[in-house]
Amino acid sequence: MTGATRQKSEESGQPGTSGIRFLKGNSLSELVRHEIEAMIVAGHFAPNERINEMSLATQCGVSRAPVREACRALAAVGLLEYIPNRGLFVRQMDEAELREVDIARGFAFGAVAWSLAENATPAQLHELRGHILGMDEAVVADDVSAYYPLNVAFHTALCEMCGNRRLANTYQGFARELHVQRFRGLSAPASLHLSNREHGQIVEAIAAGDPQAAFDAARGHVMNGYARILEQRRAMEEGQAGGTAEEPPPE
Repeated sequence: MTGATRQKSEESGQPGTSGIRFLKGNSLSELVRHEIEAMIVAGHFAPNERINEMSLATQCGVSRAPVREACRALAAVGLLEYIPNRGLFVRQMDEAELREVDIARGFAFGAVAWSLAENATPAQLHELRGHILGMDEAVVADDVSAYYPLNVAFHTALCEMCGNRRLANTYQGFARELHVQRFRGLSAPASLHLSNREHGQIVEAIAAGDPQAAFDAARGHVMNGYARILEQRRAMEEGQAGGTAEEPPPE
């Protein structure tokens, strides 16, 4: 396990590799999932690197079964990508592609919010506010692993409610390309609080029946997320550069 991965595990209260060896039991696959998440966030894997389940099992000190289960869970939320006949991969974009996709995603999400602001029902608003309350609990716990699936569910709910399947599918297509980057962006300090505050602004604009304000809040949320992604990427690059610097000779 890399030093960055170990530090991430310690800061988040998640067990590192040594903890996994001693905490085998019903929660083993979840512990392995947290460890692989930490590796992904810390940049342990090279861009588009194939996930080697056997190697991870050896590294984590477990059998292959919990690693396989953990990888399936990560693929379900988009942190890993399954390519038929090839296996699981961590997909990462260069900055030009990331900017292009996020700009398009921002306009699509703004249009989703605009459409919903025109005809949102009290029941839909109640459901969206419930999503925000659920995410608030993860914010208090500072648990990105718990927050991220709830975040995806909130965005999905908006798409399902907007009444335009083509628009919703367009947004979801862009979103699926960005799972790893979005997860990393939410791992930056204070990101969970800022992200959910922006969710609240979107819902209140929709509740006010103001399509333009809803569009602006939703597009702004995506572009703020893009800025958080870049901030986290810079921090990772600086950390990796510092880790490769030559150590002074012993005195």
